[in-house]
Amino acid sequence: MKHRRTTLAALTATTLAATMISATPASAYKPQIAPTATGYGGAVASVDPTVTAVGLEVLRNGGNAVDAAIAAAATIGVTEPFSAGIGGGGFFVYYDARTRKVHTIDGREAAPASLRENSFQNADGTALDFNAARVSGLSVGVPGTLATWEAAADRWGSRPLGELLRPAADVADRGFTVDATFNAQVAANAAIFGQFDSSSELYLPGGAPPAVGSTFRNPDLADTYRLIAKKGTDVFYSGAVARDIAAAVQHPPVSDTPIGTWAHPIRPGGLTVRDLDRYQARFPAPTRAGYRGLDVYGMATPSSGGAAVGEALNILEGYDLGALDDADALHRYLEASALAFADRNRYVGDYTRRSVLDELLNDRFAAERRCQISPTAALPKPVAPGNPDGRYTGCAAAAAGVPDTDQSISTTHLTVADKWGNVVSFTFTIEQIGGAGIVVPGRGILLNNELTDFNFTPTQGTAADPNLPGPGKRPRSSMSPTIVLKDGKPFVAVGSPGGATIITTVLQILVNRIDLGMTLPQALAAPRASQRNSAAPQAEPAFIAAYGADLTALGQPAFVSTAEIGAATGIEFGRNGQLTAVAEPVRRGTGAAGVVRTGR
Repeated sequence: MKHRRTTLAALTATTLAATMISATPASAYKPQIAPTATGYGGAVASVDPTVTAVGLEVLRNGGNAVDAAIAAAATIGVTEPFSAGIGGGGFFVYYDARTRKVHTIDGREAAPASLRENSFQNADGTALDFNAARVSGLSVGVPGTLATWEAAADRWGSRPLGELLRPAADVADRGFTVDATFNAQVAANAAIFGQFDSSSELYLPGGAPPAVGSTFRNPDLADTYRLIAKKGTDVFYSGAVARDIAAAVQHPPVSDTPIGTWAHPIRPGGLTVRDLDRYQARFPAPTRAGYRGLDVYGMATPSSGGAAVGEALNILEGYDLGALDDADALHRYLEASALAFADRNRYVGDYTRRSVLDELLNDRFAAERRCQISPTAALPKPVAPGNPDGRYTGCAAAAAGVPDTDQSISTTHLTVADKWGNVVSFTFTIEQIGGAGIVVPGRGILLNNELTDFNFTPTQGTAADPNLPGPGKRPRSSMSPTIVLKDGKPFVAVGSPGGATIITTVLQILVNRIDLGMTLPQALAAPRASQRNSAAPQAEPAFIAAYGADLTALGQPAFVSTAEIGAATGIEFGRNGQLTAVAEPVRRGTGAAGVVRTGR
């Protein structure tokens, strides 16, 4: 068995060799930016060079981290519309350098008042086919992203929201160069976009995806941004845009001459202008887990990210992972992840009581879960959930449980810091890549399919399922924007897309950085595995090649190979104000990190 430092050094060196982005300027906001940047005065890490450049421009002009995050996020809605935008929602974690406190905003999409527990079921009580539910008005939740931006700007920003939308509107008007990822995402959704006149007009010009190297523009979205900048968010939540969103959900703009075929009828949804008007961003207290002297802050419900990442870290804190060989450390990571997912699936949903979250993050509960892990044999999967009842007297017996069923793979993440020490970790989404497939006519907004994050039928046997649909309810999420403090100051901020693999991606990055001796760029580049309480865990090919045989010898099941897991961004905070901004060096076609200046 090779020792970790030899194996991981070789793997990360190979991955990091491909870190430079070949950026072809497509607008005024697209300089040469690499996946890793070190410097001072502020930093931005995102999936896209244009997005990162917009955020850096705001920082250079005196804006703070919140201002830059909003401007960059609005630009993602232009250049990465299939992952996130104002048609979706997300979670915003903010560290305030003045008060040394972490705050959060829940901007998760909400179900309309018409949604019922059986809304995603056939007449006989069986679950709807996922794609039949996804590509419909039925799947669209009330978008929360714009409300999140407004709340963050009002509470902590230094610029008006309207000003922060202007760069994105400019990019939407001028256009940007289509890359291979954008082209491939349109191609993968061509049959879906082709069912709707508004979507095919935008994304399938001439009946085909925009060619790589061509310029893509979305003037309707530019106009929508400018209308919001002029009239405020009420135009989106109760005015003309709200009426257009509700009409597109209730009467999807299905084409009389579709491009391609679709096997399912396009169902209407029940979202109304009243549902939009009633939407409110929430401000829950963050979750917190202590880990090796650090404070790890994340999102509370309806996200399960803070609870699951925190619980797994609490379990792992009982081991000296840095003293173990590769496979032994990774074996414990996989087992802790499975146990945390068992508890997440059983207990976490929109209406989970805070007292339950507190118990899931209790060190005594973690000890009760940890004692089930054998150093020489994997637990049979799926494992049963624990009982976070506050009475922890010994080792609970292992038993059969229920695996995770999350089908989402999309989303995006931004990490931003400013010269004053404020930090934003922001994950947001429209759910699947391409969302519901419906572009709001005349508005350029691609709508989410977030309500398919609810469980369509009960998943917990005789126990209550916390993630069934309901009127006004917000579906459970795996988004895990995270800020780690050391002695009250930022140490690392990180997050990722990837559906339920977000949790394992963030967890593995933290273990890589804190326990396994990696730098943050190495921690992001290292090959990943995702165990979500499943008999068939996922792993990237490089992970399987390096560790598969050794982990199989420890009883881990065979991994299902998947090309990529996650697409993270992060920032590490060094001495004397030094910042290391990091984005993916290879995954999703590489990310983009930048700093305000390279020297002090």
